[in-house]
Amino acid sequence: MNYNEAFLRSVTLSVVEGWSIETRNRTMKKLLILTFAITIVSCKAQLPPGEYTSTNKKAISAFESAIKFYQAGKDNEAEKELLKAIEKDANFIEPHLLYAEILQTRKQPEKAIDEYVKAISINPGFNLNNFYNLATLEISIGKYDDAKKDYERFLKKLHINPDTQEDAERNLANCNFAINAIKNPVPFDPKNMGNAINSAFDDYFPAVTADEQTLLYTRNNRTEERHLQEDFLISKKVNNVWQPSSLIGNAINTEGNEGAPCLSVDGQLLFFVACQENAAGAYAGGRRGFGSCDIFYTEKVGDKWATPYNMGDMVNSKQYETQPSFSADGKTLYFVSARPGGIGETDIYVSTLKPDGSWGSPKNLGPQINTPGKEESVFIHPDGKTLYFGSNGHVGMGKLDLYVSRMNEKGQWSTPVNLGYPINTYGDENSILVAASGNVAYFASNRAGGQGGLDLYQFDLYEGARPGKVTYAKGKVYDAKTKKPLGAHFELLDLETGLVVMESNANSGNGEFLMCLPIDKNYMLNASQDGYLFYSENFSLKELADQMKPIMLDVPMQPIELESTMELKNVFFETAKFDLKPESKAELNKLVAFLTKNKTISGELSGHTDNVGDKKMNQVLSQNRAKAVFDYLVANGIDAKRLTYKGFGDTKPKVINDSDEHRQMNRRTEFKVLGK
Repeated sequence: MNYNEAFLRSVTLSVVEGWSIETRNRTMKKLLILTFAITIVSCKAQLPPGEYTSTNKKAISAFESAIKFYQAGKDNEAEKELLKAIEKDANFIEPHLLYAEILQTRKQPEKAIDEYVKAISINPGFNLNNFYNLATLEISIGKYDDAKKDYERFLKKLHINPDTQEDAERNLANCNFAINAIKNPVPFDPKNMGNAINSAFDDYFPAVTADEQTLLYTRNNRTEERHLQEDFLISKKVNNVWQPSSLIGNAINTEGNEGAPCLSVDGQLLFFVACQENAAGAYAGGRRGFGSCDIFYTEKVGDKWATPYNMGDMVNSKQYETQPSFSADGKTLYFVSARPGGIGETDIYVSTLKPDGSWGSPKNLGPQINTPGKEESVFIHPDGKTLYFGSNGHVGMGKLDLYVSRMNEKGQWSTPVNLGYPINTYGDENSILVAASGNVAYFASNRAGGQGGLDLYQFDLYEGARPGKVTYAKGKVYDAKTKKPLGAHFELLDLETGLVVMESNANSGNGEFLMCLPIDKNYMLNASQDGYLFYSENFSLKELADQMKPIMLDVPMQPIELESTMELKNVFFETAKFDLKPESKAELNKLVAFLTKNKTISGELSGHTDNVGDKKMNQVLSQNRAKAVFDYLVANGIDAKRLTYKGFGDTKPKVINDSDEHRQMNRRTEFKVLGK
């Protein structure tokens, strides 16, 4: 076997091993001979030494000329020869594969995909890895259905490299997730922060003060003379408009690299990262470091920043630390590190300030958060319990996605939740920051339509991904007909768990009540009173614009009378489906208890939709949803003879279907008393 044939067989190995394009370009030519033995094993159709899949001499000659040009780094000349070879013999597999490799290095994945498809169509059994290579390209540009099909075809093959198999299985899971996520998009309307903030360079890692009046971020001023030059820029908001940014000043910025800034909530402390600038390990600006990149901090004195200090060898290691995030409690620092003993390439750690003013030993957040891949862009919200971060190790859209995890009462982190599509895409998303209000988020993305590479975007964060707050609710309970105050019994339930968080009673004299609401929860409020239908409500503290402004609740109780109706506001279904969501259980159990206590009551369960979509389909959907509630009640001991169910589609709206809010109000389930 000659050198050129060995090279040919190694063309696809770098993709098989899952390397990035940049890594592949640096290492390909060093591994041509060494990788041949590995790659040739994967070919199901073994070729005799010295033979190609073509017998056309002119095609072979052109192909071998292409190899020589490629080895010499002359891709344009190699391309011309490859096209000649393909013209002479369109069924010559090897030129298609080498051409696909060249197209990948040019970042032309669509064209590279075409070449793999041609090679596979000629002979699907030529190399089992071709399906993997093709799928890896497809997932990289968001062709999830195609990638899923090709990963599945690859995984059906025998004698797969275990590492490649693991990667294929992980990416197959990503495909399945992405396909479902695209079908169920989350609310997302990102606004590019414009020329005042973004540039033709990469702009990323935002930091915002709690009042949302000061923005600090990193810019990578790449030039021909210098490939990396990270500095901080700052912008102030005037009349709700971000002003043109400017460099933060020489006390912080140096000729070296400063990146990943983090402001304390009051804007008086700044944490950031500085890195070694030369082979001797020196830091720019005379700063002393422990590893390749260290975390520093500085304090604002008047309107100026003091000289930054290294956080010391307890936080910083001989490797690199980056992307600090300082909690609002004033004593907890989260950051990303590549230190030994971690779970993956980079992990998220936390260190706590001790009473003596020193930093405690960093603790890895563990496998619930960290993966064998990369975790980065960590951000702890001012609530101290909601963690946002980027990862390519959790199941997602394929590359770096944004996730959220929440800390429970025991200090344990929940399973990270992907923020969903289209917040996450097939590209890289990172450096998310959520404002203290919890309503607005910032992040960096290289999505199409930006000012340059990475741009900063601002968007309203959808309810399910918002952090927690502390507030209180107060109001009055009264008879819906007579307006007489009632001393109803209240229960506040966690919708996710169905557990009672708090119980209380309204004042029997005036019906007034006040409840303190724990943070970071979605709640179901249930009020009950003998002789009345129970009242239910739900609300989320994640959407409060002002956490110190109380939630005002008027609670009208409907007397138990014929035709009296109560809306089951905590019965939930998946969009366009009639499967009951788990959080519906708490409400339905209340209805079971109500009917068990009031054994003579019979009633009708009704389903209602908005006016979006086909009327016939809406009617069927509403009928099925009413039946789903009926089935639950019967399964939990309520006599079916006491109940009926009916779907009304969009024929009985509560309000006009003229807005999303009103349409949501019209999508409901109700219980009407038919007999006492």
